[in-house]
Amino acid sequence: MLTIYDLKPRFQDLLRPIVRWLWKKGITPNQITWLAFWLSVLGGAGIALQPTERWPFLLIPLLMFTRMALNAIDGMLAREHDLRSPLGSMLNELGDVVSDTVLYLPLGLIPGVSGAAAAIFAVLAVVSELAGVAAVQIGASRRYDGPMGKSDRAFAIGFIGLLLGLGVVPGLWLSALLWVLVGLLGWTVVNRVRKALQEIAP
Repeated sequence: MLTIYDLKPRFQDLLRPIVRWLWKKGITPNQITWLAFWLSVLGGAGIALQPTERWPFLLIPLLMFTRMALNAIDGMLAREHDLRSPLGSMLNELGDVVSDTVLYLPLGLIPGVSGAAAAIFAVLAVVSELAGVAAVQIGASRRYDGPMGKSDRAFAIGFIGLLLGLGVVPGLWLSALLWVLVGLLGWTVVNRVRKALQEIAP
């Protein structure tokens, strides 16, 4: 199934000049990973502290796009400039799931929105990434299967943030949308497990 993740190679081509510039300046992948993490913390804190204001949500699309770019940049720095490290691999995986959690959970604080939907969405986002990493433990490759991978979640949350930031009143539609995303995340977990098992099957 086609997902936004499939567009990653083209996105990386656009970022490569920036990656070369950062490498020449001595910027490390871990520094980029930490930057992405703290941007997510600030974004989540803005929603948690001001869930009825529009300005935190207007920042979300920009934040999600920036995070996607930074996630691509840290990997490219590591792979293409021989800057891989065990710590970097750990930070990459842990940083993503913690960043997602601090961004998704505050959605449940928005008046009129189902807190259960936001919480389950955040939990399944973590589980989906765990399923992708667990594939490596059984001898398969790291799984990025959709339909609700990291990039797809970023697009969905960015779109929600844009609507709320433009003044669309939250309510039943947002709760319903979150439940749809929960279903897609459940499907993603099943897909990743299934594809990993198929990969190592005789």
